[in-house]
Amino acid sequence: MLPDQFTPITDLLRVHAQQGDKPAIIAGESVITWADLDETVDRAAAALAAAGHGKGDVIAIAANMSAAYLLLWLGALRAGLAVAPLPASATAETIAMMAADADAVRLYRDADLADPDLWLAPPGSRPPAVEIGPDDPFNLIYSSGTTGRPKGIVQPHRQRWAHLQRGVTQGYGPDAVTLVATPLYSNTTLVSLFPTIGLGGTLVLLPKFDTTAFLELSQRHRVTHAMLVPVQYRRLMDAPDFDRFDLSSYRRKFCTSAPFPAALKAQVLRRWPGGLTEYYGMTEGGGTCILQCHEFPDKLGTVGQPAAGSDIRIISEDGRELPRGETGEVVGRSPAMMTGYHKLPDATRAVEWFSPAGERFIRTGDIGRFDAEGFLTLLDRAKDVIISGGFNIYPIDIEQVLASHPQVRDCAVVGVPSEQWGETPVAFVVGDETPQALKAWVNERVGRMQKLADVVIVPELPRSEIGKVLKRELRAQYRP
Repeated sequence: MLPDQFTPITDLLRVHAQQGDKPAIIAGESVITWADLDETVDRAAAALAAAGHGKGDVIAIAANMSAAYLLLWLGALRAGLAVAPLPASATAETIAMMAADADAVRLYRDADLADPDLWLAPPGSRPPAVEIGPDDPFNLIYSSGTTGRPKGIVQPHRQRWAHLQRGVTQGYGPDAVTLVATPLYSNTTLVSLFPTIGLGGTLVLLPKFDTTAFLELSQRHRVTHAMLVPVQYRRLMDAPDFDRFDLSSYRRKFCTSAPFPAALKAQVLRRWPGGLTEYYGMTEGGGTCILQCHEFPDKLGTVGQPAAGSDIRIISEDGRELPRGETGEVVGRSPAMMTGYHKLPDATRAVEWFSPAGERFIRTGDIGRFDAEGFLTLLDRAKDVIISGGFNIYPIDIEQVLASHPQVRDCAVVGVPSEQWGETPVAFVVGDETPQALKAWVNERVGRMQKLADVVIVPELPRSEIGKVLKRELRAQYRP
């Protein structure tokens, strides 16, 4: 049970440490118990304090998933610092840019974490007490950069506290076992990881996603929860040995970060025990929609209804609120909202919308509409809407038709310049059909303004590490 009032996650760790030898983190054959976790977090916090770092400071971590990574992060929080988790796969130049932008007092890489002397004080060390408030920074997560230069998103402790509160309703607790198979620098991972650790459960780490490894760990550790992105669900459903594993321990599986096709949701529900929950939201916060797929199998084409405490609305291009059934930009507010973009006040203001009552909302950049029952259907990113001959074309409508073709394994539709129409849709497809045949097949099934100008067969779609299709790369590489 959570306390009624805000409590920092690292204070909750002291309570859960009473579980003693129960595993807190499992990484390969290494097991860190709850008692060891709390003691090691103290040592990490004490080392940072001894180095002169404290409240208001930031450390950056650009390393692969490991138990040491999590222990250092928790130690930094206990010392009052915020953490900037950075993608280890980024170039050295990009990592240095993000660490400098975060004003990090220290950057940790894999080699640093491998040497405990570099980040741990001697056994038995205790850090000085630090008072942590709900509005103090918890972390700076850098946006994926799919639309330009990454921006540091400042998330306060209040935002993580809201995730813990929601976690109670999703079955997290001391008996939860969560398999972590997405990167630690992604908010996708953290909305599942911190409820597990903050509520006294067990984390099982899978640093590099592999279908067989995921299924074997699920069966061996009787995993109850997992957060995956759609491309991982697709790979698991395509795994020839999926059905031979015992996954009956699963209570809940989650998905976020990228469009989750309705047909794939239905397949996961049919073949994988336990509930399936889709989250729709942004790292910036601003409200969440939740689709309990197992409860609403007739709504799999939506992203669900606003979560408790979330206020989601639709606005027009000129900022007017629109009624249900009308299409516009999705905006939202909730207790889990970023403070702002780090050192970018103009960028922060650009994503804020204020209601007539003066309430602050975050603009998502997504286009959608609510149905009569309050379920939100997403049509596309505002920047990805194709304006052809003055008409709005939503790529997702064409992508859904493409995805229904038996020879199409993956697809994306983008707008490219057209002298006649301004923009026109082009499809990039991973599949075995010829471009000519596929173009003809799709154009028989879509509206006049949605017809494809071209189909390009590619070996794979460019994606970020959390599965988002990088449409700007597709536009850049297109040659008519």
